[in-house]
Amino acid sequence: MDSRSERKHRAILDAATTVFLDKGYSGTSMDDIAKRAAVSKQTVYKHFADKEKLFAEIVLATTHRVDAMVDLVADIPTEADALDENLTRLARQFLTTLTQPQVIQLRRLIIANADTFPELGAAWYEQGFEQVLATLADTFRHLTEQGLLKADDPALAAHHFAGLLLWIPVNQAMFHGAARHSEADLDRWAVGGVRAFLAAYA
Repeated sequence: MDSRSERKHRAILDAATTVFLDKGYSGTSMDDIAKRAAVSKQTVYKHFADKEKLFAEIVLATTHRVDAMVDLVADIPTEADALDENLTRLARQFLTTLTQPQVIQLRRLIIANADTFPELGAAWYEQGFEQVLATLADTFRHLTEQGLLKADDPALAAHHFAGLLLWIPVNQAMFHGAARHSEADLDRWAVGGVRAFLAAYA
């Protein structure tokens, strides 16, 4: 695509993301997206064959956001006397990233359409959050080999770590429709989650 076409493609993706998150998949039309992107409907169809393909590209494009999280998880320092501090720092950044409003909205949108597009939901999970969990499991395996943790099943430990952090804010957002936490809440959940995790695995 030339630069003008690339700009239009990006504008359509940005517009579609906004409209899908606002109106849901079934409530969104290609006319809505064209209007939001300030292009013709023909231009939208020139870039995307149909609404389903546009939705799929938007969903899968967001999986790149986990790259920074994967790097963060992989780089946990392994000093024994700072394990609590390092895991708490990781937990806080973990919470900050995964409770961003657009991430929560996208999660709700994908779950709402999981029956219609099961392969898309599975791909989003596998290419996104599952990669973070796999990296976290590798990190816990490494920490166990060093004698800093006792994680006989590192993959399960990774799920426990994530669950202790995300259960409250994500469930609140799922049922209330928006995040309801403060920065102080995130701090408290990070500290409490790590404390509970280390009580089981340290």
